[in-house]
Amino acid sequence: MGITGRRSQEIYDVVGIGFGPSNLSLAIALEEHGASDPQHPVTSHFFERQPAFGWHRNMLLPSTTMQISFLKDLATFRNPMSRFSFVSYLHASNRLVQFVNNQDFFPTRQEFHQYLEWAAAGMSDRVTYGAEVTSIRPVTEAGSPGSDLLEIEVRAGDGTTQVVTARNVAISTGLVPRLPEGMTAGERVWHSSEFLGRFNARTPDELKSVAVVGAGQSAAEITRFLHDALPHAQVSAVIPSYGYSVADDTPFANQVFDPGAVDEFYFGTERARDAFWRYHRNTNYSVVDSDVIRALYQRAYDEEVRGIRRLHFRNLTRVTEVQHTDSATRVVLHSLLDDRTEELAVDALVFATGYDGLDPARLLGDFDRHFLRDTAGRHRVERDYRLVSASGLTCGVYLQGGTEHSHGLSSSLLSNIAVRSGEIADSIALRRTERELGRTCPMEVAHSIA
Repeated sequence: MGITGRRSQEIYDVVGIGFGPSNLSLAIALEEHGASDPQHPVTSHFFERQPAFGWHRNMLLPSTTMQISFLKDLATFRNPMSRFSFVSYLHASNRLVQFVNNQDFFPTRQEFHQYLEWAAAGMSDRVTYGAEVTSIRPVTEAGSPGSDLLEIEVRAGDGTTQVVTARNVAISTGLVPRLPEGMTAGERVWHSSEFLGRFNARTPDELKSVAVVGAGQSAAEITRFLHDALPHAQVSAVIPSYGYSVADDTPFANQVFDPGAVDEFYFGTERARDAFWRYHRNTNYSVVDSDVIRALYQRAYDEEVRGIRRLHFRNLTRVTEVQHTDSATRVVLHSLLDDRTEELAVDALVFATGYDGLDPARLLGDFDRHFLRDTAGRHRVERDYRLVSASGLTCGVYLQGGTEHSHGLSSSLLSNIAVRSGEIADSIALRRTERELGRTCPMEVAHSIA
């Protein structure tokens, strides 16, 4: 489907906004739902503003591995027989035997990206690339919001727009790169989300001094990469904590990412939810895999033995200011250890400082007032990831991400992606059936139920 006309005549059961792994997984779940019920397929289409499928392309560093098992792919936990599983991809790529011989549960990030591209290619008829959704609004009838239809306005790369109609939307627009307050990206100041693109655009000899800010996995991986790729350069790791903290990936801790943990978090008390965050943030936030920590420490130790120091760790240190000149960037650092300030001249400064979720209100605009928020101002979300309506609307706005406050730690992660997408697909199909039954006469309803 292309954006050629002003208004689409078809009414979709669901329109997906964004086509990263989450909505790709939803597309697969909907496809397999249709295969199980070919008489009543759930109609869908997805819009992605990127020109082609891509997932964290600028962090596909050499030898970096996934932090989850290959079995936590787009489909296996929901449907082990799916033709879109990682194992199916390996078989199609004629690498299944070699992968098994490798005896590793964790594929490289590059290989997992290839798997995602392979799966996305299998859904190419369901997605329009280079298309950005600019607004969502209810269909109005006689000046009042309609109850069950939404209009989604889509802008193509050439500036033309199209309006499509759907009964539901699934918002999966990804995360927004976060920089510390007062910092802006530029030629010599990069966020990790743009790292490889920025790095490859520079001549290595130009990068004689580089610094990486952050305490998490991306910061450590970029520090290791720069140390290896720039053997002539001084590499500084500016770490707000006292060194890197190890990620807890032990079996009991990993249970917080299990599908069953979503129910326990969602239906739990406030004390239980608080305990989830307090005790298990170290499974994902500002932590680093032990092998990366050991690799960096080994590099630093080897340099100490040889008496040549290129790798510097500035612990408990913050960036307070960035000053630019025509030829250099000077970073003002403040150490919490001795309360001293120093300046560091760098040719590149990388902020691996994480991401913020995209507030769906930016897409919903005035329509957002139809949905309830909690006392903290966050959207209230049903167990099926649907925003809670304040005005009896039967159309659905589903969130793929941005539900950590309601559904727990796995909300924006790959760990629960297959099951979550299956739950959303089931919800859309069930609510459509209920709506269709409600429109039939009582005799027909009774006959259908019987």
